[in-house]
Amino acid sequence: MASNGKRPDGASSIYFGKDGYWHGRVTVGIKDDGRPDRRHVMSKNEGEVINKVRELEKDRDAGKVRKPGKGWTVSTWLTHWVEEISAPSVAETTLSGYRVDVYHHLIPGLGAHRLEKLEPEHLERFYKKMQDAGSKPATAHHVHRTIRAALNQAMRRDHVTRNVASLAKPPKIDEEEVEPYEVEEVQRLLAEAVKHRNSARWAVALALGLRQGEALGLMWKDVDLEAGTLWVLKARRRPKYAHGCGGTCGKQAGYCKQRRQVNADTAKTKSRAGKRGIGVPDELIQLLRLHRAEQEKEKADAGTDWTDSGYVFTRPDGGPVIPRTDYGLWKQLLKRAEVRDGRLHDARHTAGTILLILGVPERVVMEIMGWSSTAMAARYQHVTGRIRRDVAKQVGGLIWEVAKGHDEKPRKKKRKGKKK
Repeated sequence: MASNGKRPDGASSIYFGKDGYWHGRVTVGIKDDGRPDRRHVMSKNEGEVINKVRELEKDRDAGKVRKPGKGWTVSTWLTHWVEEISAPSVAETTLSGYRVDVYHHLIPGLGAHRLEKLEPEHLERFYKKMQDAGSKPATAHHVHRTIRAALNQAMRRDHVTRNVASLAKPPKIDEEEVEPYEVEEVQRLLAEAVKHRNSARWAVALALGLRQGEALGLMWKDVDLEAGTLWVLKARRRPKYAHGCGGTCGKQAGYCKQRRQVNADTAKTKSRAGKRGIGVPDELIQLLRLHRAEQEKEKADAGTDWTDSGYVFTRPDGGPVIPRTDYGLWKQLLKRAEVRDGRLHDARHTAGTILLILGVPERVVMEIMGWSSTAMAARYQHVTGRIRRDVAKQVGGLIWEVAKGHDEKPRKKKRKGKKK
């Protein structure tokens, strides 16, 4: 590569310096200020420099050369990613999950690594240590998704040449199988619910599959009882509090007498698909009419103490229902109806399953449930034992009837054809 003639602009060069070392310089791109990005290698041995230059040229041509400047550590990059890149652009709940993964797991476990030196094996050993220390596989899997997202952004910006999290094997998690409630269980729940206020709240969950935040965020202005339609536009969030006393009370922020809420009451729906219009069955329309009449009576009884929040489901004073309170009422309803214990989200599984069993087209079910992926439909297609037995009887009956009819039919003698 050494030559006395003039070399083309940007060509690599190798030369022996006055310092007694062989030097190599390779142009790998352009810096932010527009000047050529020339990388330098050196060695006492000319052959080593030649090999290093060729490797740099190979990486340059493959687009694998890291950007110039001070290198990132895993700690500095994750901090920058979560606070400067993610914080302004993701939902608050997503950001909270990122921060837990970054500050409680990733930085303490991997933060000292140079970002470009991180290997898949480092991640796999880290996930195992997490689980050995008591973390659930689902927690380690969530951490894996977070660092994969962070490294994707680093790769887009040329801080790393590959995403090692995409190469690492994430912890295996067994997806929880959720059995929807049987039809008889749903009937018992609704029969018990009508004995208490806000009974339509549970009918909305079991019939339409609204998420908790979506049901509690439903406003009367988004419900058209005449047209039989409601619009899901936003969701109620669990309130988060900060101390108003500066932390001197010695209690958690949520129990501070001077506490102040630090997050908004509502947020946009979980995804773009979550923002949707839903046709409401006539029976549920009637329940919502009765519910509105009862709410009007509560408003008249409360007088000036009434808070006109506009929500469909409220406290007795008209204020919005707190999600934690709503969850407690669901647990009470299960006990009173003598129905097996389950999460509030199981009501959503029930609604999705019923729609699929009834033969509603998958695309329509996706719109009603607010699913953004067809893969979600597969998760909700739980078939209860009773339905399985019914299907087995139908299939069995069909087969045996056909077989029986086949045995009863007299066999026709084959007609002998004429030989040609």
